Amino acid sequence: MAEEHSFCRTVITVEVLSEGPIPDDMDLRDVMQEATDGGFSADVMSWDTEFVDGPAMARLLKAQGSDPAFFALGDEEDEMWGRKEEDP
Repeated sequence: MAEEHSFCRTVITVEVLSEGPIPDDMDLRDVMQEATDGGFSADVMSWDTEFVDGPAMARLLKAQGSDPAFFALGDEEDEMWGRKEEDP
């Protein structure tokens, strides 16, 4: 029997206010640190979550440059957990 597992895709939109442009070499962690303790102001504008199945999550991970194995997903879209069912 297949194991029940849920995957979510969440898109968070954050507005950042700063004096001058945010440097291109700042990553998200640095931007949020600056918003928390430094000279940026930030506010979450939207937070949208959707449930996705294993094949969709595998495609989303690949699109981000991540390996589907990150969530123990197989590389093939129809291979849910990184292993194929064995015949009894």
